[in-house]
Amino acid sequence: MEAGKDPTEKLRAQCLARGASGIKGLARFFRRLDTDKSQALDAAELQRGLTELGFHLEAAEVEQLCKQYDRDGSGTVDLEEFLRAVRPPMSRAREEVIHAAFAKLDRSGDGVVTVDDLRGVYSGRSHPKVRSGEWTEDQVLRHFLDNFDSPEKDGQVTAEEFLDYYSGVSASVNTDEEFVAMMQSAWRL
Repeated sequence: MEAGKDPTEKLRAQCLARGASGIKGLARFFRRLDTDKSQALDAAELQRGLTELGFHLEAAEVEQLCKQYDRDGSGTVDLEEFLRAVRPPMSRAREEVIHAAFAKLDRSGDGVVTVDDLRGVYSGRSHPKVRSGEWTEDQVLRHFLDNFDSPEKDGQVTAEEFLDYYSGVSASVNTDEEFVAMMQSAWRL
């Protein structure tokens, strides 16, 4: 293990060196590894996955990660919690613009975005599958929501799920100014 280097920091640095696909790729790959859908990996699965992806952590570092993120003593790491920890922390400016975008979507103000909230904020009428008759506009809105939803895809996006999604995006944007401008443009804030 590199002297003085926390395994989480080491893995985060390796992910960020890969650009936008680093942390998102890690998340996708881990979800694929989780064949029993437990949303958790043990140390051996984690080591195998990291090695297969080309990340370089020693066995002792992987063991340390597992101990650090095994909150319930089960010998496994909760995937969402682990991925959240690997993402770099966001600045206040980034969090505020994400919350503003969520508030714009959450028209009912109940803290959850649904297809009903999206109507009038996001239009699916010009989507190619709606135009061809393959999908309804509600199906397009649901597909849009699925981008931000947790792996369970329940058709509801919480503020936490929205923040999680954008913290992954944030990891690939260098400056607060660029990130805020991107969010303001995308969500017309």
